[in-house]
Amino acid sequence: MTQDSDVSSQDKVVSASREVDASAAEIFELIADPARQPEWDGNDNLLSAPEGQRVRAVGDVFRTKLTREGMIRVNQVVEFDEGHRIAWRPAEQGAAPPGHLWRWELDPIGEGRTKVTHTYDWSRLTDPSRLERARSTTPAMLRASMDRLARLVESETAERD
Repeated sequence: MTQDSDVSSQDKVVSASREVDASAAEIFELIADPARQPEWDGNDNLLSAPEGQRVRAVGDVFRTKLTREGMIRVNQVVEFDEGHRIAWRPAEQGAAPPGHLWRWELDPIGEGRTKVTHTYDWSRLTDPSRLERARSTTPAMLRASMDRLARLVESETAERD
């Protein structure tokens, strides 16, 4: 397993990368289906998400329930390339997105192997009440989600083989 991490010079874009023993398509299915996200969320922030919200395009919206007080988060998809990239801006229900973004990028590096990059970008964050939490998001936190995602997809792939 290879891992890389980086925090931009302004510390407002945090990312981490690692290789996963699964195809980009298999990994993407777990990311693009919000109902599966709580299974691999490394921050234990997601409690649940209703079935049937599989993301298919920019502009799609999906809802998740947070572990903290059962709040509903509405996520608007702002980048989408099937099997390769997906990004969304979360917001509280009924509110405009405060400006942060979660992105996943998948780059095939061989048969059944993919480089996964997870990014948290808060360079457009406008809500002062969220700044402390944004500053505390580290590459290690992003890697925790990637590691759980890798374990999940690799175990599902092994079960099928």
